[in-house]
Amino acid sequence: MTTASTTQDQDTAPANLAPTPAVLYVCAERGHRMPSLAVQRAEQEGRAFALKHGLKITAVITDLHGTADPCQREGWLRVRDMATAGSVGVVIVRWPAVIAPDPWHELRYREIRWLRDRGVRVCYSWAPLAAGTGEIK
Repeated sequence: MTTASTTQDQDTAPANLAPTPAVLYVCAERGHRMPSLAVQRAEQEGRAFALKHGLKITAVITDLHGTADPCQREGWLRVRDMATAGSVGVVIVRWPAVIAPDPWHELRYREIRWLRDRGVRVCYSWAPLAAGTGEIK
């Protein structure tokens, strides 16, 4: 799937700097009528966010929705491996519940701290949360 970019999007990316490597992490519930729609939207938003902010998506990692603890998901463990190896500077997620659902927000905060301790930023791509840089403060 490709997404069209506009001249305005291209103009917002830094021209003389190498793009920061980013991983797009998608963990979305599959709908019954349109099972791939949530994943497609998350990928489109993530790619648009990366383009706007001068990030280069080096991997798209998708997990099945259902397990609250991100460290119990194969895809999230790949994100952690990339952070440990220093091969990624940003993790793009659609919204906070992608990392861990609201009832288990402590797990989300644990993972965000863990990534920050390794110099990796976490950013939201969903428009209402992505105002400005979309970076989680």
